[in-house]
Amino acid sequence: MTRWRTPALAALWLQVAGLVALAAYLLGRGGLAGLGWTSAAESLLAALVLGLWTAVLSRLTAGRGTPPEHGPLRALRGLFPWLTSLRLALWFLTLVAVLGGAAPQANAVALAALLSVWPAAVLAGNAVYGTLVRLAPEPGDLLRRTRLADWLNVAAALSLAMTVFNVVPIAGFSSSPQGADLWVYGLSGALDVGATLLARRAVLHAPPRQG
Repeated sequence: MTRWRTPALAALWLQVAGLVALAAYLLGRGGLAGLGWTSAAESLLAALVLGLWTAVLSRLTAGRGTPPEHGPLRALRGLFPWLTSLRLALWFLTLVAVLGGAAPQANAVALAALLSVWPAAVLAGNAVYGTLVRLAPEPGDLLRRTRLADWLNVAAALSLAMTVFNVVPIAGFSSSPQGADLWVYGLSGALDVGATLLARRAVLHAPPRQG
């Protein structure tokens, strides 16, 4: 065990709770009108996948291997591609709308940055999930452990960028968050970045396999 394991797991479970709360907030604010429910669904699915990922990570950071038939690992393996697909679908719908002239007054450079960072963040998250799935049965695999830590670092940086886009929206494309929205998106993003960086430290300092 290391001193990074407990704070990392605590932050990750707090993030799971935060994602559920975010979904409830989104539904309470907009209900099922329009496509607003898709963001709530994405948050709920993200909470489920992150919970499974955290359960598997808790074994890894304790130096315990996770057999392929282990329930949370099997569920994680089956669910995280669906989360990635949903996120990419939301990005693609936004891309199509922008290319169709949905935001003619928006700054083209800012839009290009958003539409580049967004899928990169999704794919980095997918790599984080997939790398842990492959590493979990053999926690002593130093190459994959280093790879997971690297992907966590990339994911944290991209999450920070997406948080900036959420709290400092692009004029002509999205409205400025006010009051509660600003706090919700800001805290959610900060928690994501912090939990991801703590998870990286926990992975780097995890003990070798203990059986």
